Amino acid sequence: MISGIATIHKRIEQLPAWLFILLSLLLTVIVGYFDYLTGPVYSFSLFYLLIVVATAWYKGRKFALVIAIAGTLAWLVAALLSQQYDHYPDALYWNDLVELVHFLFAAYVISMLKNALDCSERRSRSDSLTGIANRRLFYEVADAEILRAHRTNEPFTIMYLDIDNFKTVNDTQGHDAGDELLIAVAATVKHQLRESDTVARLGGDEFSVLLPVTTEPDAAVVVRKIKHALAGSIESKWPVTFSIGMVTYMKAPESVETMIREADLVMYEVKKSGKNELRSIVIHESQDR
Repeated sequence: MISGIATIHKRIEQLPAWLFILLSLLLTVIVGYFDYLTGPVYSFSLFYLLIVVATAWYKGRKFALVIAIAGTLAWLVAALLSQQYDHYPDALYWNDLVELVHFLFAAYVISMLKNALDCSERRSRSDSLTGIANRRLFYEVADAEILRAHRTNEPFTIMYLDIDNFKTVNDTQGHDAGDELLIAVAATVKHQLRESDTVARLGGDEFSVLLPVTTEPDAAVVVRKIKHALAGSIESKWPVTFSIGMVTYMKAPESVETMIREADLVMYEVKKSGKNELRSIVIHESQDR
């Protein structure tokens, strides 16, 4: 049941704004019609409010304000047509104004809450220093890619990148210089990738790159671009090089942990053989090493 609710929530989020607003306006008109039919016997304010709240949550404050105004107009028209306030015309407009204030307040509060939650979610999934994905987000993306690859039997590639002599930079130039180096590396790598690719800082000076639907030859083109960019913008300014391990999976592994372990082992072989190199392997069957 929870997964079903999550699916509905995701589909609502993916609705184009114009379609969501159109549906919200239609619902507002329907509520107004029932408001007219029932007259003063039943209050439909809650239903107008729910539409405003949903709009503020899914599409933001600007669109919620439109629905809030539409809701108060629908309430006003329903009251006029049903002649609820014939003997109290001032009360009609006062109550409608009160409804509008309630709706606007709800739109403001809900949109603020949603923005705060979104901001907190982004912070929890991004590296606070470099701004790229953190370990948590990388695991989520990689897990989704493994599931996709199992369904489609398409390959993908992971790179594991380590900064050689990073400790020397921290020791000789200070941690601020080390932080500056990490930020520059993250930005450089990210600039070489497609929108569908993901680069993450897994911790310390270790980065990982996930290339969906990418064979070894295609991944080699990408990693050459990355190495060239790092050599030009990083190695020319800092006394560092880069050891990179790359694994292309023709058949998806069983878990993200297995995938990262494989790439880390390949990168570690580079470290042992002298650093500042790229080593790649292709795995045709899922395996543990």
